[in-house]
Amino acid sequence: MTFALNDPRRRTAPSWRTANALLLATALTACSSLGGVGPSAHAIKNTRSTSYASADIQVVDLDDQVIQRTTAYSQSQRFGDVFGQSSPVDTVIGSGDVLDVAIWEAPPAVLFGTTSVDSRLAANPMMAQSASIPQQMVGEEGTITLPFVGALQVRGLTPQQVGREIVRRLAGRAHSPQAVVRVVQNDSRAVTVLGEVVSNRRMPLTPRGERLLDALAAASGPRQPVGKTTIQLARSGRTASMPLDTIIRDPAQNIVLRPGDVVTALFQPYSFTALGAVTQNAEVPFEGGGLSLAQALGRIGGLRDDRADIRGVFIFRLEDPDAVSPQLAQTAKRTADNRIPVVYRFNMSQGTAFFAAQNFQVHNHDVIYVSNAPLVDLQKFLNTLSSAAFSVIGIGNAIK
Repeated sequence: MTFALNDPRRRTAPSWRTANALLLATALTACSSLGGVGPSAHAIKNTRSTSYASADIQVVDLDDQVIQRTTAYSQSQRFGDVFGQSSPVDTVIGSGDVLDVAIWEAPPAVLFGTTSVDSRLAANPMMAQSASIPQQMVGEEGTITLPFVGALQVRGLTPQQVGREIVRRLAGRAHSPQAVVRVVQNDSRAVTVLGEVVSNRRMPLTPRGERLLDALAAASGPRQPVGKTTIQLARSGRTASMPLDTIIRDPAQNIVLRPGDVVTALFQPYSFTALGAVTQNAEVPFEGGGLSLAQALGRIGGLRDDRADIRGVFIFRLEDPDAVSPQLAQTAKRTADNRIPVVYRFNMSQGTAFFAAQNFQVHNHDVIYVSNAPLVDLQKFLNTLSSAAFSVIGIGNAIK
């Protein structure tokens, strides 16, 4: 087909070829620049082929077996299981304690006959005489010094044992000596209570066997509501946390304290992060009593109907090795703090999904991510392509 030089169609054909080229270029550009809020469900499923600090990331389907295993691990972290049940023990003297020592001597008194501050006792030599001995603080070396006894190692002994040792050393020098030793200031056998309590303090322990709730009561109780308070207990290099409400309801968790324990009350210390196709992208705090996946999704307004892939709900977690299957724990690489990166995949299209969501507990620092449905990305592409097409048509009309 040929056109005359002055035929308008001769000018139009090249214009349409230019417009088509622009449309194709725009479409190709749109394919690679649709944007999004995160990876697709398919990309997360293939996470094992990618690397995170040179460590494989495990993708685990969230089923009943996985939920039971993670629940059992969480229960094993209760105070009664981590620290065990201990019985009250006798008071053991330590450095820094202040002792009151009283020594009596039967008549006729030989060593302590003139030491009584009571003139009636001094005037009657047939009455037992007692020595007025200043209170003694146990030094760093664990000793005290007494008249006619000398330096006495008392650290690690009970007051009764110290009294018997004093009598043994005075035997043959004093007349039927007797000794009574009391701890009047107990600094070596104490626990520290701090955090969200009315009064931070150090509480001495007695042979009665003070328990965890006794320490909180001694600190005048928590400043925050019980349901939002978590108790952290540190002992001998180990640390565990439990909701205060659970400790109150379960007497087995109200364990006997030991010297050196540190009890810390924390207010709402946990949070999770919600990202992706959810109503609200945010970091959400939650109570120490725990939060199920169903409750977590409810707090962020649930999934977005126009975007969310109900088969693409993921929970990203740095999991403890004891909380995963032995096979996975043996093969998975770990982070510097001995954690295993795990992605739990939750399929909400299944009929039992909401029961599973009620049983699966969200942990501190979890990331809940909901991917876009595949058709959402397709719709984005079509919308971009349509906008580009109309723009190209406008350009074509402009250059006619």
